[in-house]
Order: sequence, then structure tokens, then C-alpha cells
Amino acid sequence: MKRKLTIKNLTCIACPMGCDLEVTYTPEKIIEVKGNTCKRGITYAETEIFHPERVVTTTVRVKGARIEFVPVKTEKTIPKKLTHSVIKHASGVTLKAPVKVGDIVIKNILNSGVNLIVTRNLVCVNQKSKKRKRKKSS
Repeated sequence: MKRKLTIKNLTCIACPMGCDLEVTYTPEKIIEVKGNTCKRGITYAETEIFHPERVVTTTVRVKGARIEFVPVKTEKTIPKKLTHSVIKHASGVTLKAPVKVGDIVIKNILNSGVNLIVTRNLVCVNQKSKKRKRKKSS
């Protein structure tokens, strides 16, 4: 009994080269990867075909800061099938300023084992930013 072969074209994102991959595979395994310039392309193809993952980036509302939303992301990749659910879950969150890069917004989001974290510092509206004053050149 012959296994059905599938061919899929992917753009590898494992390194800055962005290789165009042609992946031949069965439902059980990768048969061949063409177009990769490094070994990471093979690993990327296998993951993307059988267990696709993504780092999810979105925003959550913040009260008491100069801007209304702060960017957030998952600390690590999560299964691609969870991306929309993570965004929906995060949309119901409101933080209170101040927030700092790395603050955990949602611990173990959707039981993924991955935290959703803040990626920008925001101070309270009544708190002054600690920017240095520039000296005027004479």
C-alpha cells in the first residue's frame, strides 16, 4: 500500500535568509525538504507541517496611562490552533498603570504552559517619565 505524498511550499522563518522550501511529506513523516540553505530549514518544515507554532502578539487595555493600550506577547511559541483564542482571551483584560516589560498579564494562558507578558513600559499619567534632560550646546 502506497502512502499519499503531499508537497507544500513554505517560506522558512528560522533564520534571516527566508528560504523558499518545497516540502514533500506523508501524514507520518517528512520525505524531503528542498530549498533550505541551513539545517534549521528542515526542523522548521517538520514543525510547521506537523505541529505549527506561533508567538502571539496583541494588545491589552491599560487604565491610568497616557495611551490606552499596551503591546503584549506570549513568552514562547504556542500551538497555532490557540492563536485566535489567546487574542480573544487577552481582549477581555484591563491592566492598571504602571506596567513594565516582562510583567505577566496572564499566567499559563489557556493552559498552554506559556505566559502572556507586557512588551512596553507605561507609567501612570501622574508619574513623570525618567528621561534625561539634554544639555544645550553653546
